Amino acid sequence: MTFPVIGVVGGGQLARMMAPAATALGFNLRILAEAPDVSAVSAVPDAPVGDYTDLATLLAFSAGVDVLTFDHEHVPTEHLRALVEAGVNVQPGPDALVHAQDKLVMRAAIDALELPNPQWAAVGNVAELVAFGDHTGWPVVLKTPRGGYDGKGVRILDSAVEAEDTADWFELMSPLLAEAKVEFSRELSALVARSPSGEARAWPVVHTIQVDGVCDEVIAPAQDISLDVAATAEDAALRIAHELGVTGVLAVELFETPGVGVGFLINELAMRPHNTGHWTQDGAVTSQFEQHLRAVLDLPLGATDALGPVVVMKNYLGGDNQDLFSSFPAAMAAEPTAKIHSYGKSVRPGRKIGHVNVVGAAVSDVADVRRRASTVAAIIRDGVAAASAKDPEENP
Repeated sequence: MTFPVIGVVGGGQLARMMAPAATALGFNLRILAEAPDVSAVSAVPDAPVGDYTDLATLLAFSAGVDVLTFDHEHVPTEHLRALVEAGVNVQPGPDALVHAQDKLVMRAAIDALELPNPQWAAVGNVAELVAFGDHTGWPVVLKTPRGGYDGKGVRILDSAVEAEDTADWFELMSPLLAEAKVEFSRELSALVARSPSGEARAWPVVHTIQVDGVCDEVIAPAQDISLDVAATAEDAALRIAHELGVTGVLAVELFETPGVGVGFLINELAMRPHNTGHWTQDGAVTSQFEQHLRAVLDLPLGATDALGPVVVMKNYLGGDNQDLFSSFPAAMAAEPTAKIHSYGKSVRPGRKIGHVNVVGAAVSDVADVRRRASTVAAIIRDGVAAASAKDPEENP
């Protein structure tokens, strides 16, 4: 019996976290790494280094793979189309993935599906941006259609005066995406997976907490959300997956808007495993990483039930502690039920370097589960508890 070879373009933490799922199922994972020291290289033996913007490199990497999928959405769309024409099984395909690559294409598609969008426009210069803001009202959110992530490529403009200072953005890329700034109560994420044959499954809608544009914490399922809003959000994500022909994992990030429209607006799409789905590693029957591999191979999808009434995922970013492992004894002792995931990255301030998952026993435990997850993440990030345990007199 020959097990499939799955090629993954990109060697970040998402590719790294696909490795245990692939190993468990006997699949062969091959990673196209950006550099010899990126996150996935230490977890995947077959990880050649190459430039994902070079078509010849992509064609060579794809030789012998049963399916090609992605750790990120940055491969040029024209290269993806060339791969398909060359007979490579690309999942998700370029016609779907372009909606995650280009925010203007995404906004137009959401409008065409008659799903809830913020007010938006493609603006080609400062004058058009100012006209949009004067029409919708300020503040306005200005985004680069391609290449932005984790808050990069986003500016919030409070007035026409501030908009006048964006000429440099238009010199780098035009048109840009302008959106009316949304008044929302919290951010949500609807995570689904779909296979090429059309089977689809959804995980519970979750509450995501962002800090400086970066996902900081996820509470699954979202607490105190109406059944109607949760069901409508799930249905919207599944409809997007079907109508756009998405394969693999799709994350639909949402703004919750109580009492307005259907109760939410669509923020962004990601067609790959996503930070808001990391809780599924330890908190769901099937993790998003296993499900993504199943989906792109067109295998039956796994159950998406949560393993507890509440699951919390807490990211830890680079901080004062450069020796992460030195804090593991204190972190593990502080919360034995916590599952620690480290991305194998060097520590830099603000860089995502790992996350912690904690499963709670009851919905009433949400605050306590959040505290426990945050405690473990803080110990690893700062090393404070580790130092205190070693020398309590110097660290009262």
